[in-house]
Amino acid sequence: MSKVSTILCLVLILGGAGLLAAGNATGAVPTYAISLVGKYLCYAMLALAVDLVWGFAGILSLGHAAFFALGGYAMGMYLMRQIGTRGVYGNAILPDFMVFLNWKELPWYWHGFDNPLFAILIALAVPGLLAFVFGWFAFRSRVSGVYLSIITQALTYALLLAFFRNDMGFGGNNGLTDFKDIFGFSLQSDGVRRGLLLASAGFLALQLVVARYVVTSRFGKVLIAVRDTESRTRFLGYRPERYKLFVFVLSAVMAGIGGALYVPQVGIINPSEFAPANSIEAVIWVAVGGRGTLVGAILGALLVNAGKTYFTGALPELWLFALGALFILVTLLLPKGILGLFARSTARPAPPVVEPAE
Repeated sequence: MSKVSTILCLVLILGGAGLLAAGNATGAVPTYAISLVGKYLCYAMLALAVDLVWGFAGILSLGHAAFFALGGYAMGMYLMRQIGTRGVYGNAILPDFMVFLNWKELPWYWHGFDNPLFAILIALAVPGLLAFVFGWFAFRSRVSGVYLSIITQALTYALLLAFFRNDMGFGGNNGLTDFKDIFGFSLQSDGVRRGLLLASAGFLALQLVVARYVVTSRFGKVLIAVRDTESRTRFLGYRPERYKLFVFVLSAVMAGIGGALYVPQVGIINPSEFAPANSIEAVIWVAVGGRGTLVGAILGALLVNAGKTYFTGALPELWLFALGALFILVTLLLPKGILGLFARSTARPAPPVVEPAE
């Protein structure tokens, strides 16, 4: 992960988003393309969060979609409170699904979501708090490897089942949808769509800068040592669980930001976002782009999701088989991902070793 590749990635993210927004303003780029690319950028934030814990801390999380979805639900709750009397049932206090289910008052945990700053704070705090509590017990108990992966998958599956329940107060199977406004502006306007795209690009670029700073610092070097030889690092006097806990919480907050920006661009959030398959897909994005590179995670997320959009329309029956085959082929033939292949093709051959004369 060189400084040049990071700068190039930042230029492409910000410059590409700016060009698309300018093209949309002039009518050259359709609005649906703006929302589609914005969604890809949110997925790239999730992939970056996964790469931070998997590529540099050795934590293979199969439940990071839970943090993404929690951030999305926090933003969705704010958007639901903005519907007001324009909803199906015209109740300014209760969301439509609560009126339909004959709820009499707003649950206590919905209070405050009429304030956008409160919603943004919750979108950051809830994923971070859940990651802290989960990581505190898991890392202190020295759970690692496949056992930790299974536990993270169980966590997101448990949340999936919980959010499916109507009595949880989050819309049940249908989730939260039919949003109208965000920050006082119509979600259907082209200007808001462009603004969300640029915000997604800006936060993705910021997350990449923060992640690179973390992994290239002294903290990051210790983190890599924990990934490679945790027992030896512990023997040297470090506390690996503290390093793993910090980076796990940081990655959860990053995923939560991606989820919060994802929801207004797709217009819905429901329990399917907690599905373990989503977390597994995020791991595939990282593997395809290049684990432990940060830039590769973003590249993998963009390429795989662009391919998914195309092939689910052209060959919908074969897409899942193609995704599984892609993961197997990358694991066998490209263990370092696309960036690893590029780095290998551009690497200079080592100079020949000259034996000293007798």
